[in-house]
Amino acid sequence: MPLPKIATPTYELELPSTRKSIHYRPFLVKEEKLLVLALESEDIKEITTAIKNVIKACVKTRGIKVESLPTFDIEYLFLNIRGKSVGEDIEVNLICPDDNKTQVPVTISIDDINIQRTEGHINKIKLDDSLMMEMKYPSLGEFIKNNFDFSEENVMSQSFDLIASCIDKIYNEEEVWSMGDCTKKEINTFLESMNSSQFKEIEKFFETMPKLSHTVKLTNPNTKVESEVVMEGLSSFFG
Repeated sequence: MPLPKIATPTYELELPSTRKSIHYRPFLVKEEKLLVLALESEDIKEITTAIKNVIKACVKTRGIKVESLPTFDIEYLFLNIRGKSVGEDIEVNLICPDDNKTQVPVTISIDDINIQRTEGHINKIKLDDSLMMEMKYPSLGEFIKNNFDFSEENVMSQSFDLIASCIDKIYNEEEVWSMGDCTKKEINTFLESMNSSQFKEIEKFFETMPKLSHTVKLTNPNTKVESEVVMEGLSSFFG
């Protein structure tokens, strides 16, 4: 006589980027094992494949391309899948800002972690009187690098790689240059030719783009000083 099948619950959430409702399920023991093994390997390709496969398996709504989702969608989705799988409270140790050494244990409910949106955030950057640049959000590859990259690659190099991967196109009234048709060297040379104010506009795009955010109020048990700690990005909650 075959063993009975265990019913898996399905949940619903709204993707922050599109406001589209999708259905998902918790990850199963076999998928959690896959994630743990990949993380233990510290191999970026293995981690990318594992996370992609787990999210794909857990998302029940058709037509969702995990590889194309913005970083903040993936973070929000992964956070909620993880919450429904292993518990909706996250326990973290935060360092009190007043002395930068005292650690305080904090329990955070996943329901309290939201996507922060900055007013005035746009993805079109005016480079000069005629030239415009259109940006796109970082996707799965950048999500992995931001949260699970164990390499000691140069920070400046990583920053340039991230920016280059997020330029969608450059255009004026007469012509459009798609970044898919350009080499990495050509894009980097273009970025290096910018002045400081132009480059700051690109940095502003990343600084103001939607992100996981939660503010925690702490009291240092030694100094009794009250502080606020802003946690941003998935690595803040699981790092």
